[in-house]
Amino acid sequence: MTVPSSKDQDDLNKDVKSSYFDSPPLDISIAFPQATPASSFPPCTSDYYQFDDLLTPEEQAIRMKVRECMEKEIAPIMTEYWEKAKFPFHVVPKLAALHIAGGTIKGYGCPGLSLTGSAIATAEVARVDASCSTFILVHSSLAMLTIALCGSEAQKQKYLPSLAQLNTIGCWGLTEPDYGSDASALRTTATKVEGGWILEGQKRWIGNSTFADVLVLFAKNTTTNQINGYIVKKDAPGLTATKIENKIGLRMVQNGDILLKKVFVPDDDRLPGVKSFQDTNKVLAVSRVTVAWQPIGISMGVYDMCHRYLKERKQFGAPLAAFQITQEKLVQMLGNVQAMFLVGWRLCKLYEKGKMTPGHASLAKAWISLKARETVALGRELLGGNGILGDFLVAKAFCDLEPIYTYEGTYNINNLVTGREITGIASFKPAALRQQSRL
Repeated sequence: MTVPSSKDQDDLNKDVKSSYFDSPPLDISIAFPQATPASSFPPCTSDYYQFDDLLTPEEQAIRMKVRECMEKEIAPIMTEYWEKAKFPFHVVPKLAALHIAGGTIKGYGCPGLSLTGSAIATAEVARVDASCSTFILVHSSLAMLTIALCGSEAQKQKYLPSLAQLNTIGCWGLTEPDYGSDASALRTTATKVEGGWILEGQKRWIGNSTFADVLVLFAKNTTTNQINGYIVKKDAPGLTATKIENKIGLRMVQNGDILLKKVFVPDDDRLPGVKSFQDTNKVLAVSRVTVAWQPIGISMGVYDMCHRYLKERKQFGAPLAAFQITQEKLVQMLGNVQAMFLVGWRLCKLYEKGKMTPGHASLAKAWISLKARETVALGRELLGGNGILGDFLVAKAFCDLEPIYTYEGTYNINNLVTGREITGIASFKPAALRQQSRL
């Protein structure tokens, strides 16, 4: 056997790479003629209990408008961008045209939707792509909502109109490398100086942060030792945001590590309504409602995909849908979706009537995320080998659900929030530490 020289081997590698990368991508519909990929998104078959009857005409219209856009504009490209871990900036104008950014905020160019309408829009975006729904959620239900609830009138007029049109993008930074669930103990500091504040510290897992124009950040006031909120511009000296690589879920979302080195924030950009961590919790309680609808939407999309796939894909001379075990799993998925939707809908109604508590929101987010995990896992089983391919949505959704299960309060933390509310006993710290704090 003749061993090629290193130069010959390099030339061979170049030829192979050129041949590989110059070749057109494989058409998945040709490779698997019995199964239509998610780039051609399946019709909605998951609304089995006809939940449209629970929605107002305006909410129904929002639902269909978002669904049409997502199926037409996002479904054909989502797997490619998810695989590359890149964000499809060219679709931002399409998302802006939906006029859902700002959700329930009234005025300032915002849509002023009902919370139910905003939640339904979130679910419809997540039904096709969870990353796009997280992009909008961070921008709208966290950054914009904080400015709307805690900002001055001048700040609202200055920032919200552009954010509502997605002409500028927002992000929201609370979590730090050492403080996630224990966010109230954050270490980033804000020190008062003439004309403003100096921010020092770090933030981690901040969605949209690598390209956001407006960063809503939280820091501990060194004078009062309370957590305050600040609006920081992306070009502020001393501010750097670095993309977090190698995520297995929400890969299109650009999560970043933020480093703050003597970042000056003018007095005009301090949020006057954030005087303590309790004010931050007010924002989280509302955003948690919207987050709870992401797993609902994901589960709807997975069910819709499995429903079509099982009728198309044949084994042993019959569609997979003809077998008892596949029908049993499909019905279990469908039942989960109906129950999740009803819990999410009731949560919205409690909020709209002024009756929602933090425990209500936390229980919904935790339980819905748990049932979504079960639903998507069943879908993964039903698709067999194709269930690990992003082309058929389920593998992608399987991974995307994991960060959602964790962010906006992990499953366990949200359960403890509800547990504290129904028992009157906080159990966040180990018993030994609680006893020590009393001494």
